Amino acid sequence: MQKKQAGTDQLIAQIIRGIEDVKGQDIEILDLREIENTVCDYFIICNGTSNTQVNAIVNSVQKSVSKELKEKPWHVEGSDNAEWILMDYVHVVVHVFQKHIREFYDIEGLWGDAKSVKIESTH
Repeated sequence: MQKKQAGTDQLIAQIIRGIEDVKGQDIEILDLREIENTVCDYFIICNGTSNTQVNAIVNSVQKSVSKELKEKPWHVEGSDNAEWILMDYVHVVVHVFQKHIREFYDIEGLWGDAKSVKIESTH
């Protein structure tokens, strides 16, 4: 269990780095481990200002994780219109939104029982 958590912590750190490298905004981590019947352990949620930036965030995360940890996402969805792209790293699922889409779906509200950590942006 410890080894898995250490790997998950490294993955989260790399994902956050990838998001910050291209100025992704409003980064939040939802810890789902205490909630029953969840599909993963963590959601990482952020947003960009346009579909171009959303794609740039996804590409940056993929490059960062691949380069440092030699991992690729198990599945990526939503790249066609780039309003909401989901990247599935099995234990960690990354949601990259355009701001208005994030507000509409309100994942943080839907998963209100999860522990939430907002990441203070470096930019």
